[in-house]
Amino acid sequence: MTQLVWFRNDLRTGDNPALTAACKENQPVRACFVVTPGQWQIHDWSPARIRFVIDHANALAKLLARLGIPLDFLEAGDFRETNRILADYCRDHQVQAVHINEEYAVNERRRDKEMAARLTQNGIVLHSYRDQCIAPVGSVLTQQNEPYSVFTPFSRRWHSWVAETGPSPWPAPAPVAAPVRANRYDKPLPGLEQAPPALVDTGEAAAHHRLAAFVDEQAGNYKDQRDLPGQPGTSLLSPYLANGVLSGTQCLVAAQQAQGAASNQQGLSTWVNELAWRDFYIHILYHYPRVSMHRAFKPETEHLVWNAPGDVFDAWRAGQTGIPLVDAGMRQLNATGWMHNRVRMVTAMFLTKNLFIDWRLGEQYFMSRLVDGFLASNNGGWQWSASTGTDAAPYFRVFNPVTQSERFDPQGDYIRQWVPELAGLDNKRIHDPGRGGTLPKGYPRAIVDLKESRKEAIARFQGLKDRG
Repeated sequence: MTQLVWFRNDLRTGDNPALTAACKENQPVRACFVVTPGQWQIHDWSPARIRFVIDHANALAKLLARLGIPLDFLEAGDFRETNRILADYCRDHQVQAVHINEEYAVNERRRDKEMAARLTQNGIVLHSYRDQCIAPVGSVLTQQNEPYSVFTPFSRRWHSWVAETGPSPWPAPAPVAAPVRANRYDKPLPGLEQAPPALVDTGEAAAHHRLAAFVDEQAGNYKDQRDLPGQPGTSLLSPYLANGVLSGTQCLVAAQQAQGAASNQQGLSTWVNELAWRDFYIHILYHYPRVSMHRAFKPETEHLVWNAPGDVFDAWRAGQTGIPLVDAGMRQLNATGWMHNRVRMVTAMFLTKNLFIDWRLGEQYFMSRLVDGFLASNNGGWQWSASTGTDAAPYFRVFNPVTQSERFDPQGDYIRQWVPELAGLDNKRIHDPGRGGTLPKGYPRAIVDLKESRKEAIARFQGLKDRG
């Protein structure tokens, strides 16, 4: 009889509970990864993310082959077909048990529930493990045993849980058989020709190399530089985390070990708090399923009447709004499949507050472009910016993108990189080229008045509040 590891959002051999558990059964182990282009399209996966996942699944196949575990690539149109194909695969390979690491979006939970029932009918056991976050879902609760809906108290309890529990990575699996030949998935997929150049190197070893370099060399300055889009102040680990090439626990332990040897603790502590934010949004996804069903966390905000997207939405997507920091961010996203986090907040708030366009359209567009498009974090960030979510920015807080630009890109380095039409402007005017003089050739006038649109947004939210 055979143990099967079904890889999904966990493309790694280290700190992988499903893989380690399967390898302890003293039975042959196989692995599979299901390529589901139709489902990925439904979930707005970007070409950048699809290519990243395929590349890393191929890299994973090589690592598993050294352990004596063949990774088979299966193909299915959607989740329903996935379950049928997997059940047939289990029958054909005399699988006794299937091991998975849990996923928490609604469709994925339904898929796994259906799969468990199908396997049980066939006499096969489905073992599931909590893996996506550092503190397992359900482990960080209020004194009333309820989930948190605000980050700050969640964070306090999360840090206490970490201190009390001391999470550590699962042990690496030992080889279960002699090395085998690695399979590879090379079939062309629709849209992959649109994928931008790879943002980070491929493979588990590359992910760990970047993690080590960050905590050893950059993290000490993270608190001061993480908000500066023109500086290399972020970790660029998000693609690995979003697709499970690295685990949150591996990142936490690396940070803790570096903190023990570093004189500057603040940068690492700030970064660990970002890991807590990631956990928070995963917990929200688990406890409040509506947020993965295009629903606002705050039900009352469903009554907001958003503007029709139209030409201004097209201008936002193309980075042609006439607001330099917004345009720089959108062009970076379109060209690379990634955007600096500070600028993500600025562009999202500009869309939802100044243009007053439904946050769901922005959330979808980001997912369709991001290599690190992770539902929990992307949804949480968009709902924060739109003031519709948990721990959201107060509706009267509206980032001024010009002020943000002057504060976080004071020399205009980021703008000059992504909006070359403005490269010749001085360090003051580059943030607001319409403030005086003739606009550089080819650059549009601002599509909205920042002050007036801010007032209008506040009035609409105030009307919602008055509505009761």
